[in-house]
Amino acid sequence: MPTPPAATNDAPRARLDPDIFRLPIEAVRSGYYSDAYFTFTKQLLDERSEPALVTMQVFQREESLLGGIDEAIAVLKRCSGRRGAEHWEDGWPLLRVHALYEGDPIAPRETVMTIEGDYALFAHLETVYLGCMARRSRVMRNVREVVQAAGDKPILFFPARHDHWLVQTGDGWAAHVAGVIGVSTDAQASWWGGRGVGTVPHGLIAAFGGDTVAAARAFCARYASEMNVTVLVDFDNDSVATAVAVADALGEDLWGVRLDTSDTLVDRALWGDLGGFPPTGVNPVLVRKVRAALDAAGHERVSIVVSGGFDADRIRAFESDGVPVDAYGVGSALLHGANDFTADVVLLDGQPCAKAGRAYRPNPRLELVT
Repeated sequence: MPTPPAATNDAPRARLDPDIFRLPIEAVRSGYYSDAYFTFTKQLLDERSEPALVTMQVFQREESLLGGIDEAIAVLKRCSGRRGAEHWEDGWPLLRVHALYEGDPIAPRETVMTIEGDYALFAHLETVYLGCMARRSRVMRNVREVVQAAGDKPILFFPARHDHWLVQTGDGWAAHVAGVIGVSTDAQASWWGGRGVGTVPHGLIAAFGGDTVAAARAFCARYASEMNVTVLVDFDNDSVATAVAVADALGEDLWGVRLDTSDTLVDRALWGDLGGFPPTGVNPVLVRKVRAALDAAGHERVSIVVSGGFDADRIRAFESDGVPVDAYGVGSALLHGANDFTADVVLLDGQPCAKAGRAYRPNPRLELVT
């Protein structure tokens, strides 16, 4: 079993306030987002006179990081209970929940949360809290893998355009906990009070007639005092020449250039060097040519960001080859895969009552949630 990260001081670890998640409380309470069989179960149990006092146990099957646990707890705090004659009767004071923390390393089948209490109070919430944990843990695990692959180089979290906008807030938080240096939207940064970061985009360059330098100048005039300006330099498929031209024009206002050549194109700088290496997209030879040209022009301080199809394996290959990259922008690879969670009733009235193949697995790492 992995050990949790070492605490930096004696203060207790904090959890996110449930209000930060802006849960659609009435809809969740009603079972609108739940598998129907759970809402039917809740209704049946609510109509019984005798409570079903259970221990629910939650686990997953991967070496991973735990994400979404604070969101899952928020669901239990705000949405457990039952519909009374006049108002919703809060179930949280009647439950006893133990859980690990956001970002904790977790082993396969390790218990990450237990819920004790009358099953009728929270039966309708299983779909929702498991989904929170599955999504955020998947993102967190993927991010940690690319962060470790990059060593001490920053990872920029760029998958917003690859999924529905409603997932951005929690995904951004998961990425932040797992170690990214920046996210691309304000929504992704909202749970820790940050802001989205980005680069001078292709669309703005097109709006300036395809003139990357003109677009970059305008962008710097407006935003250089607010952010580290990074400029995409592949609009004309001539990254070396464009990078130098942008650096010459912007001077100290330029933090970095971003290489994003399509994997169906060969950059103009490589046309005389074909053979001996895969020439398409952002490749080590192209990065080295851009670095050498910037340095020769006196722009050693300008950073190089690469993006376009990067994942942990590709980053490891670049790092192993000593490619002069300063930061990696990673997109859809951070959303791939699965990290599913399972919840089982394992005790009834304190006695074993689990389906075949499952059993109560107490975990001393769990802490009481208040």
